[in-house]
Amino acid sequence: MNPQIRIIIGSKSDLEKIAPAREILEQFDVSYDLHISSAHRNPEKTIALAQNAETEGIEIIIAGAGLSAHLPGFIAAHTTLPVIGIPFAAGALKGLDSLFSIVQMPAGVPVACMSINGAINAALFAIQILCLKDKALEDKYSAYKKGLKD
Repeated sequence: MNPQIRIIIGSKSDLEKIAPAREILEQFDVSYDLHISSAHRNPEKTIALAQNAETEGIEIIIAGAGLSAHLPGFIAAHTTLPVIGIPFAAGALKGLDSLFSIVQMPAGVPVACMSINGAINAALFAIQILCLKDKALEDKYSAYKKGLKD
């Protein structure tokens, strides 16, 4: 089965920060692939990951980045798929720079922006999008939401 979601992070050091998103996707049996690709250090690879995603069956891209956080916007510039950005806490500004870089995208290049280190909500938001055309997944998600009351 082809993955439905592509996760892209800019560095191996971000693996721990993206782990909660992976756990949520696995909990809901949503297929994903994971790539480490820097928009600054390997732009050609990053562009290919964005441009080829749709033909590979990907429906949503989750991109997490710290510091200048250029990755989600860079990816959004190279695909028509929805991109969900996660600003990671890093450096002297502890994620504020990442947050501003992702949330302040120019008109025409939207990126959905989660909270700083908001990997769980990024995965849940991606699942909500997939629920629009997957009734079984929607049922799982509804049960999950009801479980939050407890």
